[in-house]
Amino acid sequence: MPSANYRSLLRTPGAAAFFLPASLGRVGVAMTSLSIVWLVHGHTGTFSAAGLVTGAFAVSEALGAPQLARLVDRFGQTRVLPPSLLAHAVAVAFLLSLVAADADDTLLIVGGVLVGGSVPQLGAMSAARWAALLRPDRAAELPTAFALESIINAGAFLVGPTLVSALAATGHAVAGLVLAATLSVFGGLFLATRRDTAPATAVEDAEHGQRRGQLLCAPVLLLMGLNLAIGIFFGAMQVSVTGFAVEWGAPGAAGPIFAASSCSGLLAGWLYGLRRWRTAPSVQLVAATSVLSLGTMLLFTVGSPLGLALVVIVTGAAIPPLFVLFPVFTEATVDHAVLTQASAWLGAAGAAGSAAAAALSGWAIDSFGPRGGFAVTATAAAMSLQSAAGLRVLRASRGRWGRRGAASH
Repeated sequence: MPSANYRSLLRTPGAAAFFLPASLGRVGVAMTSLSIVWLVHGHTGTFSAAGLVTGAFAVSEALGAPQLARLVDRFGQTRVLPPSLLAHAVAVAFLLSLVAADADDTLLIVGGVLVGGSVPQLGAMSAARWAALLRPDRAAELPTAFALESIINAGAFLVGPTLVSALAATGHAVAGLVLAATLSVFGGLFLATRRDTAPATAVEDAEHGQRRGQLLCAPVLLLMGLNLAIGIFFGAMQVSVTGFAVEWGAPGAAGPIFAASSCSGLLAGWLYGLRRWRTAPSVQLVAATSVLSLGTMLLFTVGSPLGLALVVIVTGAAIPPLFVLFPVFTEATVDHAVLTQASAWLGAAGAAGSAAAAALSGWAIDSFGPRGGFAVTATAAAMSLQSAAGLRVLRASRGRWGRRGAASH
């Protein structure tokens, strides 16, 4: 059975022991941004303020994630995770205390910065563990492993935002952020205990400096641009869907709408990972971004929460292939000693996009209604289509893809 590919991966000694805790923690990470949206909106009554605080959170995450990843590559996951998780728990407690004290927007933005700068980068760490576990003898299975990562990411964004929206709709926005932090911290702590599958640490020497220079190569820069666009898409969708549900007088509908998108992504990611694709990865990239762009155009036609749920099924299905292709290209391009950093930089680009989108879409919704936010998502999808112009750059490293087995996916 094709699905046995997933089972065989998880039966690999040590795999399930790191994958499951990282998956639990990522549910918390997936909840954090939307939790802040609901928390701040409930406190201030405006989406503009919620967008600013969430944007500050995302900017801080974008700037802090690569620095944390550099420490992880240098000192190891098991040494860096515990103090960083403690910092995250303290930052969340500080933001909640600001809300309880009825602090002004400026202080709330400071709280958002502290929370964002301490978010554990569990996805990058899990991907690095798969690469260390499967190379070199089973390198051809890496695309399937990354597909599994994409599935759990979609699952996290199914469970996480649904829980947050359900709690917020019943007046428990604070509980949403508390639950997010709890899952992130405990998932990360369990991951830190698994020393057997932790990637080897890098040595700070001249050769390592040359490896770090690979982070500025053309394929990685192009992938950062693509992640930036996807980040804008996600940031704008979170605020826009919430604003649409509120405008229709049905804030509780936001949860099912997010669930429809995540279920679509979950199914698409599972199906995508069942087979080895003969189509070139660059062609797959263009196809996925084209579907995403089409879906965002349909957003302007929706006239009810049900209609919006049907459209996000299309956009949600386009995302998982991208989340498989990005690490495939990255793993095949950079030295493994800086793989966590490369993954974190891609995540940072996405977080930067979310930051810009959160602030911009919040303003657009307050000024023009939910369709103003949808305009931001459509712009992001159009940006992602510019990947076609960079495919020639990606093809330049096709030889490395082939040697590591990525081109076969």
